[in-house]
Amino acid sequence: MATQRFGYLDDFTQKNNKVGIGTSTPQDKFEIIGGTRSTDLRVAGIATLTSAGGFIEKHIQYVEDQIKIDDGDSGTLSGEIVVGSGQTITVGTAATTSQGTVEALKVYDMFKPPSGGTNQRPPAKTGALFYNFDFKTIEFFDGNGWKQVDNTTTSGRGVFGGGQSPATQQVIDFVNIASTGNALNFGELTSAKHSVGAVSSAIRGIYAGEGPGAGVTTDIEYLTIAAGGGAIDFGDLTAARRNTMGMSSSTRGIFCGGVPAPTTVDYIEIATLGNAISFGTAIFGVSYGLGNMSNGVRGLAGGGQVNGTPRETGLISFIFSSLGNGTNFGDMTVGRSSSCGCSNSTRGIILGGTVDGSSKPDVQSSIEFITIASEGNGTIFGDLTDARSSVNACASQTRGVAAGGGNDPITNIIDFVNIATTGNALDFGDLTIGRVHAVALSDSHGGLGGF
Repeated sequence: MATQRFGYLDDFTQKNNKVGIGTSTPQDKFEIIGGTRSTDLRVAGIATLTSAGGFIEKHIQYVEDQIKIDDGDSGTLSGEIVVGSGQTITVGTAATTSQGTVEALKVYDMFKPPSGGTNQRPPAKTGALFYNFDFKTIEFFDGNGWKQVDNTTTSGRGVFGGGQSPATQQVIDFVNIASTGNALNFGELTSAKHSVGAVSSAIRGIYAGEGPGAGVTTDIEYLTIAAGGGAIDFGDLTAARRNTMGMSSSTRGIFCGGVPAPTTVDYIEIATLGNAISFGTAIFGVSYGLGNMSNGVRGLAGGGQVNGTPRETGLISFIFSSLGNGTNFGDMTVGRSSSCGCSNSTRGIILGGTVDGSSKPDVQSSIEFITIASEGNGTIFGDLTDARSSVNACASQTRGVAAGGGNDPITNIIDFVNIATTGNALDFGDLTIGRVHAVALSDSHGGLGGF
């Protein structure tokens, strides 16, 4: 409601070269007492609004010097403000916004989203943007977790370590997941090992458990995926075991189950050397199963058998950001052991392995998939180029590769599938040496974000 109304015969007060409306003693060159409304207001030259109150309902365009909105009476802007080329807006420290901070309102020569380290990500709404200093990339919140806008710093490399051929192996191979061709030598593990667990970030690959011969160890070692070379000591698991299954986000790795500790779950911070810490407990004993399935928010493990029990169909879900026991996710189409898993940020795939037959375990060529963000059962995807168990697999955002394994004899075959579409695997190339019980990781899997 206007506090002053003027007709065309009403007088304006002028005093000492100052004009006032609603006052006989104007203090500024143009002073209006009470509310004001204008359908066309243009100020030429330098102008300062010392306070703004009430409701501004029209579009306002500032084409001259600058406007400063500072603390003072609150107002409601129901239109839009257009700032001319070369002009600036300064927001006072007492200003408030409905989302974000005053800093987030500042626009300089370019758009600048909120930024900080991984642990400084703000509570977000779907579609929010954030620049992550740790990974040097823009991230967006998809309603479930933070995803990288790109993975330009990764090489798209898959790495295959250890195994049996039939002797226990120390060799590490690598491939470029985006292309096809035979694997090349990467380096060596600290000792000959098989049936280890693996996790990875975009920079580091981590191997855990197993040991020389038939022994089990707590050893954790790491390598730099882009560099090649030998593995280096990282720390120790909370319990010695082999066949532990790994899954990882961009910062944290989880090792689930294994022999002889099938319900033990540990975690590490991948960027920091040191011993593993207890994460929780698996809801059923897991060994000889699958892992390396993650979308960055949730990691999955499952399958396997312990002490001759029937092969497990269940999948266990872990949330990386909160320590605790695993929860039930759903079931695979069949109970498998000695299978392998990999994923992009949307879909996890489970390949090969053995299932219980009438007289002996049946080696599988089948592939199934699950949607990681939504709990549920597996769905048939296709088949490997041949039936085999004790395969190892890794993935990029578009492609999964499965290497080695065997069904008597041991093979050096590498297959690949396009994760977004269903269908049978195709030939990729060969490992430098055929082996079973090797383990794979990559610098571009689904747990690292991206699209």
